[in-house]
Amino acid sequence: MERANWVIDFETLINCTVLVAIHYKTDERKVFVIHALRNDIKELIAFHEENIENGEWHISFNGIGFDSQISEFIIQNKDLLAKLDGETISNKIYEKSQEVIGRFETQMFQEYSERNLSIRQMDVFKMNHWDNPAKMSSLKWIEYTMDWHNIMEMPIGHGTFIETQEQLDTIVEYCINDVEATKNILGLAKDQIALRKSLTDEYGINLYNASEPKIAKELFLHFLSNKMEMNKWDLKKIRTNRNKIAIKDLILPYVRFNKPEFKKVLHEFNEKVIDAKETKGGFKTRMFHKDVRSDFGLGGIHGARESGVYEAKDGMLLMSSDVVSFYPRLAMVNNWSPAHIPKDIFCEQYQWFFEERMKIPKSDPRNYVYKIVLNSTFGLSIDKHSFLYDPQLGMQITINGQLSLLMLYEMLSEGISGSIPLMQNTDGLETLIPAGDKQKYLDICTKWEEITGLKLEHDEYQKLFLGDVNNYIAVYNYKEISKEEWDKPRDAQFLYKQSGGKYYMAKTKCKGRFEFQNLMLHKNKSFLIIPKAIFNFFIHNIPPETTLAQNKNIFDWCGGAKAKGAWKFKETCVIDGEVVIRDLQKVTRYYISKRGCKMIKYNKNDGREIQVEAGKWLSTEYNKHDPNKSFESFDINHEFYLAKIYKEIANIKATGAVQQLEMF
Repeated sequence: MERANWVIDFETLINCTVLVAIHYKTDERKVFVIHALRNDIKELIAFHEENIENGEWHISFNGIGFDSQISEFIIQNKDLLAKLDGETISNKIYEKSQEVIGRFETQMFQEYSERNLSIRQMDVFKMNHWDNPAKMSSLKWIEYTMDWHNIMEMPIGHGTFIETQEQLDTIVEYCINDVEATKNILGLAKDQIALRKSLTDEYGINLYNASEPKIAKELFLHFLSNKMEMNKWDLKKIRTNRNKIAIKDLILPYVRFNKPEFKKVLHEFNEKVIDAKETKGGFKTRMFHKDVRSDFGLGGIHGARESGVYEAKDGMLLMSSDVVSFYPRLAMVNNWSPAHIPKDIFCEQYQWFFEERMKIPKSDPRNYVYKIVLNSTFGLSIDKHSFLYDPQLGMQITINGQLSLLMLYEMLSEGISGSIPLMQNTDGLETLIPAGDKQKYLDICTKWEEITGLKLEHDEYQKLFLGDVNNYIAVYNYKEISKEEWDKPRDAQFLYKQSGGKYYMAKTKCKGRFEFQNLMLHKNKSFLIIPKAIFNFFIHNIPPETTLAQNKNIFDWCGGAKAKGAWKFKETCVIDGEVVIRDLQKVTRYYISKRGCKMIKYNKNDGREIQVEAGKWLSTEYNKHDPNKSFESFDINHEFYLAKIYKEIANIKATGAVQQLEMF
């Protein structure tokens, strides 16, 4: 019989405990309530014992940090709890829950570590790295980003004394919604789970709840431990701690420049000594060349021409060149390693990951695993909690990466007199060149590859709709496709054409605020109708008004807002001539409407207030979706969306860039 794994969630109130468990594949549901009106403690204990006996899993959102702790507390104290009344049991569970929350807030280890839990856990919160400060996301926020039908927060405070059946029903209904949402996240993570299962089986390391950086850390640890014949626990404890790093000691000997503005950047790097314990914001400089401003720091180079539409026309080519596995290859070709790891062992292992990946098709999950290992190692070198920690290695990679790419920038600019630099961003650059100089461009790139030991991949764009270095739409050149490909359903993100009995397709790339497909769940997807309309305007020549008129998906019109700490949301409405103020959730989904309310973010400590949408715009909260509501009844204010769309279009079109390009 197949194991019955369960998606679960606890709600722990001062005198009431609720656990909802839904089968991970079927609609089977179990609800346990512990309260004065209903005491399911014996059934709940039996459920946990059955889970343990059958080797079943609990699947949750932040379960390792919370729900598993409550389950383990019940398991460890089952004999005592079974003798108590519902209210006393809930009091004890509530006290435990407050202890668990307190440990989390003070960054203490929980009482029960994952490896010591009686029931195996799968935590979609940790798996997706939503516990990382840069990606930190609550279940409510993920419910918003995946267009969940109900993102209502707990309507009853956890410190509330529950007295009625109606209150119990409300808590159970809320808990069911969160479990169903978690189950939906689980469905979206099938490939991630399969990957972690295969790695766990192959290497004997529990990676089910590992984020991608942790997978990289654990696999590198596994291989280095074997090669160094060193216990993992001992290897985990070593670091290279530094106080100061003189950048001039890190720069590769081949880094040379000719033009004054390029030399100035190198000089400023050479003059800098950075605090190794706090590298963020430790260095900044800027360069102007051929009307492009390029910014440098201790991360990557970022530069772009003024916003505009750049086209490969009038005898010009729009070249895009990216360095293959830039940061990993920099470390490999220069034999860099953390100072506390033997160089030959580290470099040999790192090279092995790279070479193995090259042998494996991209369809093989191992290819992705090795990519994770290669790309995450740089991050681990500047992570104080990593056994690969040596900030000098991290600085060697990022600083020489910037300067190496800057060399290519200068070589192309000097070598091709008619070149027009458009953009440089961490691991690549885009340049307009005269069509007759394509071979010269490739020859210069080959010379740079010989100097640096790195490799470049080249593409050609038809057009680049440039907002700035992090926000743009690129249209690649057409490539011939088969009749079978031509006959497949069309994807709006591709362009198609037929010529001379042959079939062609051009892909597009959207970055930053122009992205609207396959967004990562932790990202803010507010008002997707806007990038969709901008894309349709530039790529398919569709007026924004047409896109707006045709889109009936209310979620595309919605924005999401989240408040942290002392900040909260409220809305102010005028109803029948009276001002009505209502508090909103910490995570609120809303859309801009003609007859809505003014949504305000306020600080409960100091009284500061900020309009969520400044100006005349009114909004309507939409945390609970009504599938039967007609689209017309939403009363959407198209003016707001069109203003945003046309502002972006004007930003790209109303510059001197197009006119300048036409001079060539």
